[in-house]
Amino acid sequence: MYEAFYGFKDKPFSLQTDPAHLYLGEVHAAAYAMLQYGLINKAGFTVITGEIGSGKTTLLAKLVDEIESSKRVGYLYHTHAGLGQLLPWVLYAFGQDYSSDNQIELYDRFVRFLHEEKKQGRQVILIVDEAQNLTLPLLEELRTLSNVNFGADQLIQLILVGQPELRDKLKHPSLKQFVQRIAVDYHVPALDAEETKSYVNHRLTSSGRTKPLFTSKAYAYIHRLSGGVPRIVNVICDTVLSFGFADEIELIDGKYIVSVIKSRAAGGLLALGYEPERRGQAKSHLLNASSLEEASSV
Repeated sequence: MYEAFYGFKDKPFSLQTDPAHLYLGEVHAAAYAMLQYGLINKAGFTVITGEIGSGKTTLLAKLVDEIESSKRVGYLYHTHAGLGQLLPWVLYAFGQDYSSDNQIELYDRFVRFLHEEKKQGRQVILIVDEAQNLTLPLLEELRTLSNVNFGADQLIQLILVGQPELRDKLKHPSLKQFVQRIAVDYHVPALDAEETKSYVNHRLTSSGRTKPLFTSKAYAYIHRLSGGVPRIVNVICDTVLSFGFADEIELIDGKYIVSVIKSRAAGGLLALGYEPERRGQAKSHLLNASSLEEASSV
């Protein structure tokens, strides 16, 4: 709607996962480096966590997009507490036949699949997104599936990505053996003020914008209201630009951002605001008059 008015070739702040708009600043570059490190070193388990909207799924999309044909990737993202037995879902993720109620038969299919892939020279990688939804028994089942790795034969690598609750679950005494197999572990923190500004500018330029669009005060408000969470940054910017287009505002300043967000949050149901993250501890809240006043004091 506002793309032509602001000189964009596409929508810069879409909530859709798009590796083309991936911002690899210090935070996300480190997370991506850890994912690559896990692959190169054939880590048994890699665990990446981060708050909702921190960019984890986009990092995964980039990783999968860049994985060469010598690797076979299964992607399990329909995770929930009522998943049932995990093995059929794992077979489904790799496009294998899972039509049996016999667990022994399913396990045999799984092992034969892994050995066949190894024979073909392909590295097998299972990615589990939203892994915090897995129950303790399902996480333990995942560990037992990795038992097919023995000696020098690394038959499967597992990458678990989820919200901070995943880290809490992994601290449970029953998962001690699981934790011992985690070779790579990284938590994606929220962006600081400078990285939030760089993130916004990256989105603008990657969509074709060449002139400044936000004032320095506007960037400060965007960071304070979003807490540096990329998805919330996108929501704020997209909302403000939609209003800016309607009002024909060519340069967005802080006062305009506050006026737009106050208008959207008037009903008290617009969940945009986040308290700043303190090393892995983020506290979400509904965007309200109080948080807007705090932002205005930046």
